[in-house]
Amino acid sequence: MKKSSNHKSNYGFVFFIAALTLPISAVFDTATIFLNTTAWFIGAIVVVFIVFVGALFDMLGMAAAAARETPFHAMASKRVFGARRAIMIVRNAEKVSSICSDVVGDIAGVLSGAGALAVSVQLLATIHTEGWRQEAVKIAITAVITSLTVGGKAVGKTIAIHSPTPIILVAARVLESALFFKRGQRKRQK
Repeated sequence: MKKSSNHKSNYGFVFFIAALTLPISAVFDTATIFLNTTAWFIGAIVVVFIVFVGALFDMLGMAAAAARETPFHAMASKRVFGARRAIMIVRNAEKVSSICSDVVGDIAGVLSGAGALAVSVQLLATIHTEGWRQEAVKIAITAVITSLTVGGKAVGKTIAIHSPTPIILVAARVLESALFFKRGQRKRQK
């Protein structure tokens, strides 16, 4: 009986993730509109930032899946800031991993590819290249961004597998601080 309700819960989460991805993707896709109107070097900085964010969230998703609760229980007993939130993250590792890796990480991967194309178009407009050189520039920029994306995610996942506890603790502290700040604002508004 419990398994069927668990499956219903999982399906609900899957639909939630799909519904969440649509507006997030739409908002992030506006970055490519911005990249079409900026100088190529500013676009390149934005694309590298998108690659970094994707790799960071992929690392966080992998760390959530690889982490164990035990060290966080020990930290919570010593009242280490963020330890209780870290336990919640580890207990919900499937959901955290799905949101971080599948939603944010994959959207960042798609956007970095679209951004690379926008940067190459802006660069070509600046250097006035024609013929086969145009295609070579587009391919080179896209290849570099793709290798940065894949390499960054690989490095992040390797770090996450070998050191999940400190990664989750830092993420829990950031989340706890953000929630504390938000609660403080609500109290001031009342």
